[in-house]
Amino acid sequence: MDEIEIDKLRLRCVIGVTDPERLAKSDVVLDLKVGTDLRKVARSDSLADGWDYRSATKAVIALVEESEYRTVEALAEAVAHTIVVGFGATAVRVRVHKPGALRFTDSVGVAIRRGLADYPASDLTGADLEGSVAA
Repeated sequence: MDEIEIDKLRLRCVIGVTDPERLAKSDVVLDLKVGTDLRKVARSDSLADGWDYRSATKAVIALVEESEYRTVEALAEAVAHTIVVGFGATAVRVRVHKPGALRFTDSVGVAIRRGLADYPASDLTGADLEGSVAA
């Protein structure tokens, strides 16, 4: 499977469990590896035949910046759902890191892999992703 890589997407969102973490936005860093078939766009050299990573990235930015998750795991899952369900990727690896979250480290984070089989068929038939942002 081919992959589109989106590295070091630096965003800010409310993320964390403690009261101070819930009061202000924190930095998060995302890396995405999006599984998709790139043969058609490679042959045609036309963006119209490729996976729309610009629109997908804009959707991820909006999702993350508006979110208020407690865990990086929940944030990673929401991003994966957006990429697979909302933008038709075959699979995605989402890595979310929170710089400064743990003393003596640069960052702490998670990496998850999701694909079409991880979401119900009803999700894959045009579900509205607006509800994926946690309150």
